[in-house]
Amino acid sequence: MDTQKKIREHISALSDGELAAIDLELAFAALRAADGEQAWSTYHRIGDVLRAQASPELSDDFNHRLSAKLALEPAHAVRRAPAPAQSEPEKASAKKVATTS
Repeated sequence: MDTQKKIREHISALSDGELAAIDLELAFAALRAADGEQAWSTYHRIGDVLRAQASPELSDDFNHRLSAKLALEPAHAVRRAPAPAQSEPEKASAKKVATTS
């Protein structure tokens, strides 16, 4: 993972109040740079929009640009762990409990 991406993730987590204490120093240092300030502002604007409290300084095409950026994000498949196989005695026991309940 590149450093800039990691820094943006730290800033995002900080803006959500979810950054681990061990990463605070790095995030605060990143906020001193112009791109860190811009990322902070962007993440707060996104949060405002998600909470339906859009800030008045959003440009007319903000929604279009945000949609385009979100479309470029990779899809994350939800993977569920397979259920452990039950032995025949376990199946019988589970069946018996289910019928007596």
